[in-house]
Amino acid sequence: FPSQTITGNFAKVIRGLNANQLTDQVIQRSKRMILDTLGVGLLGTSTDVCHKVAEYSKIYSSDLSSTIWGHLDFQLPPLYAAFVNGVAVHSMDFDDTWHPATHPSGAVLPALIALSEAFPQKKKISGLDLLLAFNVGIEVQGRLLHFSREARNIPKRY
Repeated sequence: FPSQTITGNFAKVIRGLNANQLTDQVIQRSKRMILDTLGVGLLGTSTDVCHKVAEYSKIYSSDLSSTIWGHLDFQLPPLYAAFVNGVAVHSMDFDDTWHPATHPSGAVLPALIALSEAFPQKKKISGLDLLLAFNVGIEVQGRLLHFSREARNIPKRY
């Protein structure tokens, strides 16, 4: 159908995915990536840069809130919780990586956890749904990276 866009087709494929399509191997690898990202993120909460972005983000509030990792009493709007937790993960620079350079889990997991915390109790997502969303986020990031001319030039620029 010529009127469909690449983006529209990509979105249609993503929308059609479900947790039943996750293989045992993908589930196990995803769990390992998530555990690694959480560990690195918790360690990263002690860095100066993480403290700075957390302090800066305190100026924002919302009816919805999500936890800052390692600080159960500190919550922010989901967008800023994802930002602070993402900074915590990246500040250690031990998180997973691909070539050309990108750190997929540190960009995806903090956003997913922040959003899942913000859902009302009756709409909480299952663990399998979280794994599906995680894998979709990783896949989208990888495909965008693959098709990015900018990403192909990273090794030449650095």
